[in-house]
Amino acid sequence: MFRSLVAQIRQIFYPKIISTTRGYNMATFGRDLGAGIIVGIVALPLAIAFAIASGVTPERGLITAVIAGFLISALGGSRFQIGGPTGAFIVIVYGIVQQFGVNGLIVATFMAGLMLIAMGLLRLGTIIKFMPYPIVVGFTSGIALVIFTSQIKDFVGLSTTGEVPADFVEKWQFYFQHAGTVNYYAVAIAAFTVLVSVWWPKINKRIPGTLIALILTTLAVTTFQFPVETIGSRFGSISASFGSPSLPSVNWATIRMLLAPAFTIAMLGAIESLLSAMVADGATGGSHRSNTELIAQGFANVITPLFGGIPATGAIARTMTNIRNGGRTPIAGIIHALVLLLIMLFVGNLATLIPMSCLAGILVVVAYNMSEWRSFKGLMHNSKSDVAVLLVTFILTVLVDLTVAIQFGLLLAVLLFMRRISETSNVEVLQSAESEEQKAALPDDIFEMIIPKGVEIFEVSGPFFFGVANKFEEAEKQLKTRPKILIIRLRRVPFMDSTALNNLRSFIKRTLNDGVKVILSAPVESVHNSLVKNNIHLMIGPENICIDVHAALNRANDLLAGK
Repeated sequence: MFRSLVAQIRQIFYPKIISTTRGYNMATFGRDLGAGIIVGIVALPLAIAFAIASGVTPERGLITAVIAGFLISALGGSRFQIGGPTGAFIVIVYGIVQQFGVNGLIVATFMAGLMLIAMGLLRLGTIIKFMPYPIVVGFTSGIALVIFTSQIKDFVGLSTTGEVPADFVEKWQFYFQHAGTVNYYAVAIAAFTVLVSVWWPKINKRIPGTLIALILTTLAVTTFQFPVETIGSRFGSISASFGSPSLPSVNWATIRMLLAPAFTIAMLGAIESLLSAMVADGATGGSHRSNTELIAQGFANVITPLFGGIPATGAIARTMTNIRNGGRTPIAGIIHALVLLLIMLFVGNLATLIPMSCLAGILVVVAYNMSEWRSFKGLMHNSKSDVAVLLVTFILTVLVDLTVAIQFGLLLAVLLFMRRISETSNVEVLQSAESEEQKAALPDDIFEMIIPKGVEIFEVSGPFFFGVANKFEEAEKQLKTRPKILIIRLRRVPFMDSTALNNLRSFIKRTLNDGVKVILSAPVESVHNSLVKNNIHLMIGPENICIDVHAALNRANDLLAGK
């Protein structure tokens, strides 16, 4: 049994680095080395910016990019995935830090990592990829708007005392109240950063414009001493050490309060990492192992917070940068983490010279790229249920928080899905055909057959679950007279859940008590097995479960004849 369990785990957890480095040569290493160096440099300003926007110090972003980036590449199920802190986590991380502090964030991230490992071991990777698209677009667009809003203060260089409010509406009120303190040097630097980030790819696509903007604005501020806030003036020096791994002591009450945020981190990390892996597959024609990827994400989010890091997941932009620059195996991702480590250890203090308005400009570009406004606009022309899920998720993400948005979005999507399924499930009464019109209304396969007088057929179609379990009673009300024999045709029922089976049992019991014989016709194998497990076949007699409607009608004739 133990060997079987180990074999199953090995089947699920099979890192891509094992299969992709067979026959590894210097030519492939050269491509991975070049891609890893470029992606490492690209990740530097993003790791710092995401950390600051999340309400933590810059070095926590760097620690996350190094440790999580290494583990996700070394253990992951995608050959191209680059892991680290991402913009999607800014909203949830900022909320946790505001409510529970950094220690609460560390515990929540650790819990989320355990959840991700469990998801992978339970093989939920393929299921998570089917998260309703309106929910994904809704919370992604909402996060983009919140990120944009959170950067206004640094983008325009507002001079304020006290903390900026966390609430969306209060935040904008705060900005308007301090509109007279705009720093035009900061505005110019932020605007320059946005322009360079957008237009630079027309000159060179290999080196990102955000990096060029960061270098130029930092040099300008250092040379000309522009009166703008920098990382150093706000946070002081950046620590070049990781410290000893530790987990804050917590009690059960804190764990219970952090369950919902931790689950949100886990779901967000799972969705974004698998989405990133799918985008990489589409660009390269490869394939990833979704459950292995979830386990790797889990390990990364268990280990990283022990060193003070923040949540991490697969980063689409950095993954695509890796692909465009020639990365071929997870070695490129490992090199990217090592490059960041070297930068952090030896030249990390240079990052203190970066102007905050430059980072704000970078995050504004990130927010625009995340916004998916074209997808948002396109979904507004879809069905009303899709629009409802989209808007509820978007509005709750912006005005409340991401945890509530995902919970309500999923709940609404499930309820609307149930309604759609219930609309496809039906119980149609095929009454005794005595006229040509009645015969013409019968299904083709029993058109030529005569339904004996006293026999009624219920044609059941679609999945039968708790949301439509009362359909039998509704069909029964359509009967003008009580039949002697009732045939329930199940050929178009793919499955029946426990509520529907219980409802069917109750209906059959009541029908038999009224003196009406019941015959079940053509249940598919899964439905037939459920009928047997629930002893419904014993209620009506095994001989009254027929393979098709023809056999059912023949059985009805026998019962009418007293056989």
